Amino acid sequence: MNPSGRATIADVAEAAGVSKATVSRFLNHRERLLSRDIAARVEAAIAKLAYTPSPMAQALSHGRSRLIGLIVADITNPYSVAVLRGAEKACQDAGYLVMLFNLGNESEREREAIDALAGYQVDGFILNTLGRGSNVVDAVTLHGKPAVLVDRRHTGMHTDFVSLDNHSAMRDTCSHLVAGGYRELLYVTEPQKGVSSRRERTAAFGACVAAHEPRVAGEVFESVEGDSDALDEALRALRQRAKRGRRAAVVAGNAVVTLRIAQAMARLGWQFGTDLGFVGFDDPEWASLIGPGLSTVAQPTDAIGRTAATCLIERLRGLDAAPRQLLLPGELVVRGSSQAL
Repeated sequence: MNPSGRATIADVAEAAGVSKATVSRFLNHRERLLSRDIAARVEAAIAKLAYTPSPMAQALSHGRSRLIGLIVADITNPYSVAVLRGAEKACQDAGYLVMLFNLGNESEREREAIDALAGYQVDGFILNTLGRGSNVVDAVTLHGKPAVLVDRRHTGMHTDFVSLDNHSAMRDTCSHLVAGGYRELLYVTEPQKGVSSRRERTAAFGACVAAHEPRVAGEVFESVEGDSDALDEALRALRQRAKRGRRAAVVAGNAVVTLRIAQAMARLGWQFGTDLGFVGFDDPEWASLIGPGLSTVAQPTDAIGRTAATCLIERLRGLDAAPRQLLLPGELVVRGSSQAL
């Protein structure tokens, strides 16, 4: 008996007077390879020792661990947490467990993350990573595991992709603001370089403004962490343009940017819905608590996570089809920050 007090396959083999390979054959329902006498001895030893085979060991013996590797760019981002929950629920329903690796927004760790999870024999990957460079593509190809991308694309990686429908969500946002009388729009995003979802939302914003020209004008500002002065100046410039009789509003690219803008508004002594209109992508719990309530685009995060997990599990079960692109609709949640004239 091993020091933990739990019987091992070696203990069963010794008690039955057979080899570990023989016990393994019995456990894998290959009794036809054993005589009745040997099978009975192994069965009796298992009962006597109360031996329970390791689920991981059994899965690996069949070539599957029933583990899904989920890699996220930043676990402190509410979006990532919500997607994780949805994916975990779908995996659990299908008999899989999720192993999480958080990159902490360090793109150089993407290859390390995939290699580490592959070492645990995960069956496949759900990737909500930074989307920069070829590290992920090369690593996934090397390990030969199926993968699904969430929110961010990887150049050269042809696999299932699940995301918010960024173009439709931005179109609905701009249409709502224009209908409310806003004519000067500013889109504030985190740096776009290498992040497909940020580029898509920026492009969609440009298309929305173009569709309403000349009565609507719009600009894009990239907000860098720690540079609050630049953000304050961009908001002042927006409000200055609004003094020409054109009502102004800000669109935030995600919850991180929304919080930065809320801090800037506090510094400037301005009010949402009065000094500037506002709509932000993502719907954090605190959005309704700021000012008159912040209007948001709520992403279907639970559905995104579930859909990504379902796509991967379908691949693991043998689905052989062209890569799928599944774009899910967001929900415009209107609160006081984007009130109409």
